[in-house]
Amino acid sequence: MKSKIHRATVTEANIRYEGSLTLDRKLMEAADLIPGEKVQVVNLNNGLRFETYCIEGAAGSGVVCLNGGAARCGLVGDPILIIAYAVVAEEAARAFEPKVVFVDANNRIKEVQPLEA
Repeated sequence: MKSKIHRATVTEANIRYEGSLTLDRKLMEAADLIPGEKVQVVNLNNGLRFETYCIEGAAGSGVVCLNGGAARCGLVGDPILIIAYAVVAEEAARAFEPKVVFVDANNRIKEVQPLEA
């Protein structure tokens, strides 16, 4: 795991968009995500897990929008985990410190901290 946004709240679901996950730019920056980066989304209400890529939403908007087919995987108000992974050499992996971005009910950043073992 490279980074995780913990318990974000789905704010929109847009079945007509071509696909992806729109995220508040501030959340993306806090989690070191770049537009087009592959992420895994885990819906804590229904247990579904799916992969998509993120696109940048307006900074400070709190947007977490499931687009395209992903809109069938959750409802507005569902809590989700957004997880990014990285492939690195074993030596680098042993020294790597993943980060977790904790958010409030409005997807505002409360805290960013390293993953606790």
